[in-house]
Amino acid sequence: MTRTQHQRGEAFRDLHANQKIFLMPNPWDKGSAVLLEKLGFEALASTSAGFAFSQGMPDGTPSFEQVLGHLRELCASTSLPVSADLEAMYADSPEAVYRNLQRAAACGIVGASIQDSGSDPGAPLMPLSLAVERVQAAVEAKRTLDHPFVLTARAECFTQPDASMDDTLLRLQAYEKAGADVLFAPWIKTEEQVRCVVAAVSKPVSVMLGFAGSTLDVTTLERLGVRRVSTGGSFARVAYSAMMAAASELQGPGTFHQTRSAMTGKQFNELFSRP
Repeated sequence: MTRTQHQRGEAFRDLHANQKIFLMPNPWDKGSAVLLEKLGFEALASTSAGFAFSQGMPDGTPSFEQVLGHLRELCASTSLPVSADLEAMYADSPEAVYRNLQRAAACGIVGASIQDSGSDPGAPLMPLSLAVERVQAAVEAKRTLDHPFVLTARAECFTQPDASMDDTLLRLQAYEKAGADVLFAPWIKTEEQVRCVVAAVSKPVSVMLGFAGSTLDVTTLERLGVRRVSTGGSFARVAYSAMMAAASELQGPGTFHQTRSAMTGKQFNELFSRP
């Protein structure tokens, strides 16, 4: 079913309003978006890492123009709501954040995240006052749109060597006050950390699964009050890891046993045939 951007925005907003947890996996190209929709997921999100890998680049290096083209392709390939990983919004000033969110929304997305550190992995956190101004600018930009839009504010404290739960909670509370619709602290991985985040804010909380060291699962997160689950670049890493394993087997012993568990070309042809 083809849905307008307004209808997708309404559907995405309503998913967050429900008390039931929902899963929002992260495709990295058009094909993976089609397959995830076929599996029955209700919403999708882009992944900066997965897209970068698909371009043969490290995470954080594609340009904003490249990302906009990617978002247009994703939104055209699926009828599902798509939220965008916009990293640091590809902008330094709040004014540029405002403009860039509007440009990204024009690609068809109905949600986006803004982080409080630079795009480079491990980049330092921005001063809280500036981070809040940037969230406020994104909120003002989404209010100019003619369709519902869900803004997620990310506290990147756990990307830092001196990760602090106190600072994480302080930042998330400030972003909620600034008008963010969803709060997200990537890389938290224990039940206690999740419990603290959920208790500290009143807006929906998103948690990421699929990275080393996390033993959390969807059932546990639902019990803890999490509203949304994403997967970051993990699906892309799984796909590329499987390809590397098969290629290494071919290059080494010269066998191709890795493909025995792979789906057939006929199955993929059927999946990619639109009704």
